[in-house]
Amino acid sequence: MPQIIVLPHVELCPNGAVIEAKSGDTICDTLLDNGIEIEHACEKSCACTTCHVILRKGFDSLNPAEELEEDMLDKAWGLEPTSRLSCQAVVDDEDLIVEIPKYTINMVKE
Repeated sequence: MPQIIVLPHVELCPNGAVIEAKSGDTICDTLLDNGIEIEHACEKSCACTTCHVILRKGFDSLNPAEELEEDMLDKAWGLEPTSRLSCQAVVDDEDLIVEIPKYTINMVKE
């Protein structure tokens, strides 16, 4: 069973976390199921960027991003080459190291 190592985030996960993940689940669902309340303003429908994460390890093991996700990521704060929307990134069988960016752009609230 793969693990997701979440790097410390001041508000959501101050000490970081190591959690067991199920292959086939999204990173977002795995984080939420383990008490890490990552924002997901569009209810995981790939219509915002609030669940943006940066993969520090394991990026290539994820399912490829589709065009809609790529278009949404262009609007994300702190975009990096290994950025994904966690609601769209499906865990495979490799361990992941995930960083949740310090800021998010919530177009629903703004």
